[in-house]
Amino acid sequence: MAVAGCGSREERWSLAGATALVTGGSKGIGHAIVEELAGFGARVHTCSRNAAELEECRRRWEEKNLRVTVSVCDVSVRAQREKLMETVRQTFDGKLDILVNNAGQLLFKPAAECTAEDFSNLMTTNLEASFHLSQLARPLLIHASIAGGGSIINVSSIGGSIAFAGSTVYAITKGALSQLTRNLATEWAPNKIRVNGVAPGFVTTDMIKDVDPEYMKQENSKTPLGRSGKPVEIASAVSFLCMPAASYITGQVICIDGGRTISS
Repeated sequence: MAVAGCGSREERWSLAGATALVTGGSKGIGHAIVEELAGFGARVHTCSRNAAELEECRRRWEEKNLRVTVSVCDVSVRAQREKLMETVRQTFDGKLDILVNNAGQLLFKPAAECTAEDFSNLMTTNLEASFHLSQLARPLLIHASIAGGGSIINVSSIGGSIAFAGSTVYAITKGALSQLTRNLATEWAPNKIRVNGVAPGFVTTDMIKDVDPEYMKQENSKTPLGRSGKPVEIASAVSFLCMPAASYITGQVICIDGGRTISS
């Protein structure tokens, strides 16, 4: 395996020839990640539960000359995850350089009111799916051709490390996802697989469109940069972590939050 530091600057800061799977790529942060990776030269496969929405995205990407393929998948269903990875294996001839576990659900609900179904749904979608997809991707990532080896990026949240009232179950899944990142990084380093995470703060997407504006105003006032993030600002960090330039970074969960987690 080539060492990234031995390549040219252009090679270190490029994803030309790389292959990537991004879950939940039809909107929000996932959509931005797909476009960013493809823009740096990667071939990307992405999935979503919504077939019509996914096809509309595919057409727009084709118009932009971005190399993106799509398939419908509900990552909360084990059989569909297995089918997704088989599709990826066939699409990329048995090789995968990058897995981005982005698909997830947000739940704002007081802990005392959360049902067993709420707990199960979030655990399955936000945590179990990422663990299982990483397992399924490992045999493909071992054959990664990009300098520095294969790369897994888990999209966590600052909610996994600081407390927000009304998001207990969501926070549990994201805290566990960050720990999964550290453990897999340790276990799979001998296989030349790096595992990192990004932990966004509040990002302007459909996921937070129903959040009380007054609450968002208060949160922004606690953020040194004074605003919510943009999907592309998360996607840029994800792309960097996948590049050969980041070949000595593994087991890290990077907060992308405008300074929210370091502000009193």
